Amino acid sequence: MKFGPVAIDAAEGAVLAHATTAGERRFRKAHRLSAGDVSLLKAAGISEVVAAVLAPDDLGEDAAAEKIAACMIHRNIEAKPAATGRVNLHAQAAGMFTVDAAMIDAINAVDPTITIATLAQHAPVEKGQMIATVKIIPFAVASALVDAVARICAGGEIFAVNAYQPVRVGVIQTVLPGIKPSVLDKTLRVTEARLARSGGRLTAERRTPHEIIPVAEAAASLIRDNDMVVIFGASAMADFGDVVPAAIERAGGTVIRAGMPVDPGNLLVLGTLGGKRIIGAPGCARSPKENGFDWVLDRLIAGLDVTARDIAGMGVGGLLMEIPTRPQPREPLPAKAEPKVEIVLLAAGRSSRMGGPNKLLALFDGKPLVRRTAERAIGSKAAATIVVTGHQRERVRDALSGMDVIFADNPDFAEGLSSSLKAGIAKISGDATGAMIVLGDMPGVASADLDRLIEAFRKSEWRSVVRASHDGRRGNPVVLPRSLFAAIAHLEGDTGARHLVEAEGLDVIDVEIGEGAAVDVDTREALESAGGVLQD
Repeated sequence: MKFGPVAIDAAEGAVLAHATTAGERRFRKAHRLSAGDVSLLKAAGISEVVAAVLAPDDLGEDAAAEKIAACMIHRNIEAKPAATGRVNLHAQAAGMFTVDAAMIDAINAVDPTITIATLAQHAPVEKGQMIATVKIIPFAVASALVDAVARICAGGEIFAVNAYQPVRVGVIQTVLPGIKPSVLDKTLRVTEARLARSGGRLTAERRTPHEIIPVAEAAASLIRDNDMVVIFGASAMADFGDVVPAAIERAGGTVIRAGMPVDPGNLLVLGTLGGKRIIGAPGCARSPKENGFDWVLDRLIAGLDVTARDIAGMGVGGLLMEIPTRPQPREPLPAKAEPKVEIVLLAAGRSSRMGGPNKLLALFDGKPLVRRTAERAIGSKAAATIVVTGHQRERVRDALSGMDVIFADNPDFAEGLSSSLKAGIAKISGDATGAMIVLGDMPGVASADLDRLIEAFRKSEWRSVVRASHDGRRGNPVVLPRSLFAAIAHLEGDTGARHLVEAEGLDVIDVEIGEGAAVDVDTREALESAGGVLQD
């Protein structure tokens, strides 16, 4: 492949490096020029274009990505259609992700033009979640490079989603004077919730004194009718010969490992009894927050073996988030910053359907529409308002003079909505939990509507996508959680975040805010009907 300026007379079959306009016709980036396209460009006075010219043995970016994905051997994983040189792979079941790191490294070493990125080894995944992506960086690559990757892929399973199994679990809780029944009841609820995410269930519970013999007897009884037994000790393990490990051995079992280099979770005990697994849970497992118990439990219910060597290797990455209710925290807890949402107000468009005037400068009650929208954003509970400018940026900035907003310039606004989203998200604060995408041309959305969306986002614990709706139909604005920010950087063309939301499988909460969610002013008729007056 050759890349650079190409004379228009030699451009047939070349792939455009940049969006190019010829009269009324606009060719997008990565468009492959036909003979007719070349004629249009010549008629528009264009003498050369910056493009990629493919060699006879080159594969286009999409074809190369699809061929590599098709060569991969995997389980419970689906490859999506290629787009912009990328194939995303998604989990077909909830489970535990495993990957052959050496194979991934070998593929990424073939040539910088071919890349594969995956989730971390043993990452828990939900059904539909993206687990890996194949990306071809240039517009085409030599077929020999793709063939080299295919040979590596033929070496065996490259990655898999090991589906969770609906295991039956018996629970033992030991009791000492002073332990409250409410603590034991909460432990059961937390454990049931942990099992529910994988389809498992808690079948029985035994409450015993915190002594070796009663615990051993309960374990021997429960193991017969269950796939696994979990023991919650009233007192943390103080020695490798303490009650829980000693009870496992008294019942005829074997202790595989006592103690783990994961914090919280240090005091976990893993053993076998009757050919099945038995776990002495650390005290932090009474909390729903992630801890070392989750790491072992999730692997076991996904059908993966966990050995003493596996546990010993969990130290890198094993320093997890502190649990606030821990009796003796590692360090005093710092003051926690209040989660916040920032607004990205999109004001870079060309108003092409207006036939000339910029709709964002149209007057509503004597005030430019973009200023009115910004006032409502500033008047909401959002922590900051970022305005993305592009088309007629100076006029838009003048209309917002004196307002408490942050400007994000988008020089690539003509390439479509994705470029504005990327420019706005790039300005979001590092500690923001989400971004609300507000269109500049929606006169019916009030500050109170924005606050309702922020409140719904708060109730979702800052994790879900929150979308304005009217009469059951989705609309705008939309709040995106921080987990989507990295993926937005890969959007191309006139594409919003909708397909990302669908691809990531995040929960979506629709909030009815009335007609304002559906009223934009893309045409003169719509703008005038909404009460606006266009300005030249």
